[in-house]
Amino acid sequence: MFITHKQFRLTAVAAALTAVFGTALADDELAEFIEPESTVSVGIGSWSGDRKQMGTYDGMRDSGAYGLIDADVVKRDNETGTWYKFQATDLGLENREVKAEILRQGDAGISLEYNNITRDDPKEVLTTLTGVHGTTQVEGGGPMRKVELGTRREQVNLGLYKNLWPGLDFNLSFKNENKDGNRLISRGDAFRFVSEPIDSTTRQLEARLSYTVGKFQLQGGYYGSWYSTKNTITSVLPTATPTATAGFLSQGLDNEAHQLFLNGGYNFSKTTRATFKLERARATQDDSLAQPGGVFVGAPKSLNAKVTTTLAQVGLNTRPIKDLTINANLRYHDVDDDTPVVATNGAGTAPHYVGYSYRTVSGKLEGTYRLDDNYSLSAGIEDKHQDRTMPVNISGGDKVIVVPFRRKLEELTSRVELRRSLSDTMNGALSWQHIDRSGGGYKAAQAGNDAAGGLTDVRNITNPMNVADRKRDKLRFAFDWSPTNALSLQFTAEESRDRYDNDAPRTFGLDKGDGRLYGIDAAWTLTEKFKLTAWYSWDQNRAQQLAYRSAGSGGNQPAVKDYDLKDTTNALGVGFRTEVNSRLNVGGDLEASRNVSRFRQDILPLAGGAPAAEAGFVTGVPDIHTRHLRLSLFSVYALNKQSDLRFDVIHERWKTDDWTWQFANGTALIDAGGSTYLTDPKETANFVGVRYIYKFQ
Repeated sequence: MFITHKQFRLTAVAAALTAVFGTALADDELAEFIEPESTVSVGIGSWSGDRKQMGTYDGMRDSGAYGLIDADVVKRDNETGTWYKFQATDLGLENREVKAEILRQGDAGISLEYNNITRDDPKEVLTTLTGVHGTTQVEGGGPMRKVELGTRREQVNLGLYKNLWPGLDFNLSFKNENKDGNRLISRGDAFRFVSEPIDSTTRQLEARLSYTVGKFQLQGGYYGSWYSTKNTITSVLPTATPTATAGFLSQGLDNEAHQLFLNGGYNFSKTTRATFKLERARATQDDSLAQPGGVFVGAPKSLNAKVTTTLAQVGLNTRPIKDLTINANLRYHDVDDDTPVVATNGAGTAPHYVGYSYRTVSGKLEGTYRLDDNYSLSAGIEDKHQDRTMPVNISGGDKVIVVPFRRKLEELTSRVELRRSLSDTMNGALSWQHIDRSGGGYKAAQAGNDAAGGLTDVRNITNPMNVADRKRDKLRFAFDWSPTNALSLQFTAEESRDRYDNDAPRTFGLDKGDGRLYGIDAAWTLTEKFKLTAWYSWDQNRAQQLAYRSAGSGGNQPAVKDYDLKDTTNALGVGFRTEVNSRLNVGGDLEASRNVSRFRQDILPLAGGAPAAEAGFVTGVPDIHTRHLRLSLFSVYALNKQSDLRFDVIHERWKTDDWTWQFANGTALIDAGGSTYLTDPKETANFVGVRYIYKFQ
């Protein structure tokens, strides 16, 4: 929760050497004069209330006492130049980190790290579902009870380093992560509470050789990942009756990936350097699909998935004349999905695997020219071309296109930036970026039509956001100003705009979007013993889109829904640090934010009429307001040269009127299986903590 940052104390001799020799002083020579400082802190703290929302990730969700234990131990053997480091953070919490490292500079090193990471779902569920933490779950199988969900990730990381001979280094890293717990999912065919039981292991290995000699640098190696899970299928019975038919939910199946890579560079001269990168990867997934109950009768025993990725890139950076720098690169990226497209159940219908391959070739050219009066002008252009295969599905044994699709995409990006160092105390930059995406004709979807609306498959009149023609513009201004040595200010302003070409017949989909961000940061040193910081930011994102509503029960007629979505956030922070006297330091921070999400929709009836109550009707859902405030104060009192006493006080408030898990009348949401979702719209909690800090060398 409270991390003691590592600090190094320089002796007067080391400081003098640094001032005289600067970076010319070798690291090992300077290290002999560094006296690393170590700290160990032990304490206790308590929260006055539950923090289901604010404590989702920090391991302190519930009210009560928690241990506060941290350590940062650094030792150096001056005779051998070997560093010994040990770091421990939040040992008294469920979320904790421990790392030990031994490093002899320029020779060898080893590190071992352990992390425990939790996530507690802020929602609670009242349900009669039994087997919540297992792979067989039954609705109505038990009494109504409260269920809390969460996950835990336990990581172990190993790192090795060895200098094999001058210029040649070997690095090895290995990561093992075990993840268990439960998270909220839905059956998919209906809104019903189901818990996904998680019990998986992910392993990652990277081995890398780095070679540097003269003007040439080369690096190559291997990267692999392996994922395995003990729970592949969860069966769900809609009722506890003997004749009930189970549904089956699949989790991610076992898979693995292997990659070989090689990259490097060559300095032709002080002003010209070339680089290259090569990668080849293959990912497979052949876990068995066979499950009890005959749900996959007649289907293949394995998906037999295989995806091969190839990457090749070359680059050149040069300064042909004194004031001009040019950077160019060419990139080839190919993703080949060789997974068979087959039905995976006996009926020959969904679910299916839908994949596609794509090949992207892109080139970039950038240049920076230094002008007079401390100005510099940068400009760049990037051209990207993508060829894509057609993703298909299985329907009644036939392969069909399930979404409108483009075989080709082209994207042209242009950028220009003007930068000036106005003086020793002022710097500014203004940049503009324009991205134009277009493509070839659409391949129409081949499934059904909407007779009630008089439209031929609404998917074919929808412009998919990820491939639609789009023009994106972004303008950014940044300005730094230090009017005095004691005061510094940073200003940032960004404006962005997206426009989509939704011409007939593709009139549905995202139409336009806008975003803006304005911020200011300030740091003010009133005296050597009193410092203030402050910041404020305002950002807003807006999107407008057209959607289609088909005819349905209750007399609804086909209609167009015109959505106007807007999200606005105001956030500010203020902090201070002061030295009251030679023994006492005091500080504090205040952070506050307010977010408003607006969901406006207009219903526009199509030809064929609409109920009188709906004609010209403008509807939507209420805005969502979320507020958060956190005030933290601390004091550090020096008992003596080697020990401090620290006190922390925190006040937190969080409030929302989010209706996501509620009915319109504010009552708790009850799903089709009778489960109730409980959320607390308001949280207030106070924390008081004290810790003893011991410092040594």
